[in-house]
Amino acid sequence: MMTVLIVSTVLLTVCVLALSVGVFVLARQIGVLHERLAPIGVQPVLAGLQAGQALPQITARTLDGAAVSVGGFNPSGRAMVLMFVSADCPVCKRTLPTAQSVAKEHDLDLVLIGEGDVAALSAMASRTSLDGVPLLLSTELLLLMQIERLPTLVALDARGVITAREIASSRREIEALVATLPPVRQALTEESLHVAV
Repeated sequence: MMTVLIVSTVLLTVCVLALSVGVFVLARQIGVLHERLAPIGVQPVLAGLQAGQALPQITARTLDGAAVSVGGFNPSGRAMVLMFVSADCPVCKRTLPTAQSVAKEHDLDLVLIGEGDVAALSAMASRTSLDGVPLLLSTELLLLMQIERLPTLVALDARGVITAREIASSRREIEALVATLPPVRQALTEESLHVAV
């Protein structure tokens, strides 16, 4: 009888310890997930260039070394959306196809600006269907914009003026950002008036 009591007490103690360790591990994992899934819409205090300011023309390089011009007046008259991404950002990878789709629907130039390790960005580009969207490396752009959270999208009108700068992870958020851009004809007319004055 006494042996049964001792064995059951030991078993209960082991079970309690195992459950305690399990609760600790789960609480830690929930904390990690909470950090990773923090609300995307919560905006940090923004630094760098803001809506209403012009992005100067910058020549950046693709992963292959090709030069791509970003900012300033776009001779094609098309607006541009810059999407700041990182190879280790799962939200960026989920958001990219939506951004590509919205850019195509609205006849916009989409440009990815990579942040982080070049080898990791190259691996991401080879695994992801970029469909002709350039992935640029530009420390100058990163310093000018001072992006803190990813994916951040920046809408530029045809003159290179920032119309919106937001963290966007859903189609609705990307569409709202694109809605800040003037129609192409209006942008060209304003540019023509500016040149004439």
